[in-house]
Amino acid sequence: MYKKVVVMGGGTGISYLLKGLKDFPVDITAVITVSDNGRSTGKLREEFNTPAVGDIRKVITNLSQIDEPIKEMMSYRFKTSSDLDGHAVGNLILTAMLDITGSLKDSISSLSKLLDVRHQVLPISEDSSLTLMGLDKEGNIIEGEEQITKANRQFERIFYKNEPKVLPEVLKALKDADLIIFSMGSLYTSILPNIICKEVKEVLNKTKAPLMYICNAVTQPGETDGFTVGDHIKLLNKYLDKKKLDVVIASNTKVNPEIAKKYETEEQKEPIIIDYDEIEKTNTELIEDNLFTIEDNMIRHDSLKLCFQIFSYLMRK
Repeated sequence: MYKKVVVMGGGTGISYLLKGLKDFPVDITAVITVSDNGRSTGKLREEFNTPAVGDIRKVITNLSQIDEPIKEMMSYRFKTSSDLDGHAVGNLILTAMLDITGSLKDSISSLSKLLDVRHQVLPISEDSSLTLMGLDKEGNIIEGEEQITKANRQFERIFYKNEPKVLPEVLKALKDADLIIFSMGSLYTSILPNIICKEVKEVLNKTKAPLMYICNAVTQPGETDGFTVGDHIKLLNKYLDKKKLDVVIASNTKVNPEIAKKYETEEQKEPIIIDYDEIEKTNTELIEDNLFTIEDNMIRHDSLKLCFQIFSYLMRK
C-alpha cells in the first residue's frame, strides 16, 4: 500500500512539483487554494459566481497521463477581440462542468477521469465568494489575491474576509496523511490561504504526519525581500499555531551571477540563501541538495531531484 502524501498550495509551484511526484509510488492528494481573482479565473468568478479554477486546471493538467498536445490545449489561452480573450480552455471546461454538476469537487473528479489523472485533486473549499485579505505593515487592508500580489508590500497578517467552509474530504486526507507538504509558491497567496483556515489548523495541530516545506527559489518583490530559508520557516510557523514545520527542503545550487543579476534588475528578485544557524534555531530538519536548473534563463527546481528527496524522506519515516 502506497504512503499517503497531501500537497497543499496553488499557482505554478505546486503544479511543477506534482508533475514530478506523480511518477513516484505514492498516493497523492493535492489541495488547491481557490481565492485567485485575476486574469481568466477572476473574470469567470465574477461572471459565474464560482471558486477560482485556474490553479486547479494547472494541477490536473500536470498530473495527467495524457499526451502533450492535449495538455497544451488545456492551457491554451484565446487571443481575440471577443469576450473569450485571455481565457484558458481548461478554465472554461471546469466552469462548464461546475455549471452542470453544481459541485467543484465533482467537476474536478469528472475532468480527472477524462484526462487520466490517477491521484486526487481537491479544492480547499467550494465557497464561491472566498476572498483573501492582507493587512500590510502600514496598517492598510488589501482585498483580493491579485491585489495582494500586485501591492508589492510586506504583510503583517493574511486572512479571509469570511471563514471558509473546508471540504470534508480535505480534512480526511490531512488526518490520513503520512506526509503533508507545503509546496513552493507564493507564501502569501498560495500557501497561507490553505493554512489559515480554522478547520485545517485544528487538524494540523493533531496530526502525527511530518510537515514539510519546499522552499522557494527566489524572493518575491515587496513580500519577501531579503528573506532567507530561515525567514520562510519562521513565517510559516507563525501561522501554523501549535504544530510547526518538521523539515524543509532547500537548494544549495550556486546560481550563475549573470542569471542572478537578471533576476535582480528585471524582476527585483534574488536567490534565497540557506542560513544554517537560524534554521537550527527553529528545530527544523534541513534537507539540502543541488536542486536548481536553468530553463530559458529561468531558475527552476529539478523536479526529479526534488521529488527523489521527498520520497527518500518519506521512506525513512
